[in-house]
Amino acid sequence: MTLTFTPLPEAWHRNRLSKTSAARKPAPIWDLLPAEEAPGVISMLAGKPNPATFPFRHIHLGVRAPGASDSAQTETLVIEGEELDRALQYGTTPGMGELREWLTNLTKEVHKRDPSEGWRVSLGPGSQDILYKALHALLNPGDTVIIEGPTYPGTTPILEAIGCDPVTIEVDAEGIVTSELERVLSTWDNNGNRPFPKVVYTIPFGGNPSGMTASQRRRIEVLNIARKYDMIIIEDDPYYFLYYGDEPKPTSYFCLEKEMGGEVGRVLRLDSFSKVVAAGFRLGWLTGPETLVAAIERHSSISVVQASSLTQVVVLKLLREWKIEGFLLHADATAKFYRQRRDAFLGYLNRHLTGLAEWTVPEASMFFWVKLRLPPTLDCHNVPSETDSHTFIRHKVMDRGVLALPGSTAYVDGRTTARVRVSFSLLSDEQMDEALRRLSVVLKEELGEN
Repeated sequence: MTLTFTPLPEAWHRNRLSKTSAARKPAPIWDLLPAEEAPGVISMLAGKPNPATFPFRHIHLGVRAPGASDSAQTETLVIEGEELDRALQYGTTPGMGELREWLTNLTKEVHKRDPSEGWRVSLGPGSQDILYKALHALLNPGDTVIIEGPTYPGTTPILEAIGCDPVTIEVDAEGIVTSELERVLSTWDNNGNRPFPKVVYTIPFGGNPSGMTASQRRRIEVLNIARKYDMIIIEDDPYYFLYYGDEPKPTSYFCLEKEMGGEVGRVLRLDSFSKVVAAGFRLGWLTGPETLVAAIERHSSISVVQASSLTQVVVLKLLREWKIEGFLLHADATAKFYRQRRDAFLGYLNRHLTGLAEWTVPEASMFFWVKLRLPPTLDCHNVPSETDSHTFIRHKVMDRGVLALPGSTAYVDGRTTARVRVSFSLLSDEQMDEALRRLSVVLKEELGEN
């Protein structure tokens, strides 16, 4: 049976914009700039420098074949002439049309969505910048927003700066605990004058820092709850292409809302090239309803203006050479690389921290979320509570030449936690072994077991 779907109307999205976003106008020049691309137009619009004055003449890039582990399997991509002029010149805020078209086709292939359903792709200078602007586009000071506990530490300063009120819903091995989410939303009238949440923010693959990948069942439940309570889902998915779990890959929320039938247009999706192409390129992309995407672009048009033209040309050159099949082959090889590093790190965790810590095994991304067996802290009534890892990491562990991220940075409610986020992406086997050996020594000293 074919399920039918209906795009949410523009007014629905417009009514969910923050007051600042709704009032924001695009920069006049950048608003007109796309008209330069029309055939026959002679533009006297923008103050673009003449490329004849630029010192660069060509760029040669040695690129590995997709999926190849042997660095000898390289080819050279050359950027010169008009292509180089474009790479060194101002561009449009949404990004280069050809790259957006390529990513639109990737979305059609991977997420089974068609632009006729009311969505489009826009580029930005990294998914962190897109996330910042997406949250500002939707949230007013005093608004509430549903976030995961733990959540990405880079999100909390944005929410604090906006002045909104995050509501933490715990995650377990399957993702957001939907029974708790339903309880919180269904009893919201008991929360006084707090505005009802209109946004759920989630990292569904390889959650940072938890390493959790939401199950298919839990995703369906979250989407049903978002529909029931008329909410937007911000699907922050930088680790989508780094899934290496044993189970079939779950469906993205962006795909799922069409697959389930009914209304579509309540998912705003963020992707990143950082984890699969190059982190320093600072290039991400946004996929979602026209009204929300345009609101974020208006913000960019008066701030960073655009993602780097040079980065866009280089990535487009690479993707045209690889095609979608090559990109997915490269992404799959990258995911396998991180699975191998995860397995190696897991072996050293078992060797050094068994009995001293507990952890869950990630199915995507590059983090373990580790709970250290620290001695409990006693309050003024001698009631024990979980000792926070912050002081332990910042002083005792750092003194032994090891760094990890204290878990309290991933919570907005001020809680203490003995958890830490440890990243295995850059470590050699020898470094993994030594780092965890040092950590075990300090833990044993703390527990009086040496």
